[in-house]
Amino acid sequence: MIIDCHGHYTTEPPQLGRFRSRQLDEVADPALGRAALEDITDAEIRDSLEGNQLRVMADRGIDMVVFSPRASAMGHHVADPDIAVAWAQASNDLVARACALYPSRFAPVCQLPQTPDGSLATCIRELRRCVETLGFVGANLNPDPSGGYWTSKPLTDPYWFALFDALVELDVPAMIHVSGTCNPNFHALGAHYLNADTTAFMQLLEGDLFARYPTLRLVIPHGGGAVPYHWGRYKGLAARMGRPPIEGHLMGNVYFDTCVYHQAGMDLLLKVVDHKNLIFGSEMLGAVRGDNPETGSGWDDTRRYVDGVKLSGDVRSDVYERNARRVYPRLDALLRSQGR
Repeated sequence: MIIDCHGHYTTEPPQLGRFRSRQLDEVADPALGRAALEDITDAEIRDSLEGNQLRVMADRGIDMVVFSPRASAMGHHVADPDIAVAWAQASNDLVARACALYPSRFAPVCQLPQTPDGSLATCIRELRRCVETLGFVGANLNPDPSGGYWTSKPLTDPYWFALFDALVELDVPAMIHVSGTCNPNFHALGAHYLNADTTAFMQLLEGDLFARYPTLRLVIPHGGGAVPYHWGRYKGLAARMGRPPIEGHLMGNVYFDTCVYHQAGMDLLLKVVDHKNLIFGSEMLGAVRGDNPETGSGWDDTRRYVDGVKLSGDVRSDVYERNARRVYPRLDALLRSQGR
């Protein structure tokens, strides 16, 4: 089985975007009143997926996608907590409906109603609603709700502990994933995302989060940002700072996906990082759309590059399936309930 741990609902029906636009209008002019989401039919959800994600999954032989709301649209920089909750709930409910229509193809992961330096109580309530009531298997966690200005505390700060308590209790991982950027210095997809992946890893290296949370599991997307390429730098910094070696300090709890869009990059990722810490992902129909003229297939066809490394059978099974089932135990339970 091939499980893709990194999929976003980037082809959602337009009603969701119109709802968000009205919300943002409301921020500018509160007299407009609370926005309401227009009805979305099951047929519209099917239409949005069957010619897009489901078609690509069939073409590439992907069996299951861990599926969350569009990351760039999470919009955590909008400070109004009520708007953040309404937006997260609408986005998560739509993902839940899509996954319920195709339960053998999609497993849901939730967006949290984060705001810059806001209370995490609403995030914990939404996490519980999604996991306990709607059957979600994980969450996306934004380490920078400010949208590129990095005003939040590091992930190792006690500010985050109540949320980590809930993740551990519910036994679900978080993917560390920023949203769009408000800072014009950082292109969202080419800079901000990769900066955040790298920054999150360094924050974890500097701290001792996993001594407090030995069962917490965090997935860093986009191949780990700069980390695999600069593995020696991080090993050296750990030694210089008096931190334990990163293999024991972090890699029992931190995992990278394979959203790397060329063969040389995938070769390096699989050579540097232990395969037990890699989970197949493609960010399908996400950051880089269209076809690579050198391969004739999509830029995000990461299966091509994983297969190109010519892994042994056991390693291949770990990267494509077993690691995902281990890191996402609720996904494993869902698959087992389906006889898979």
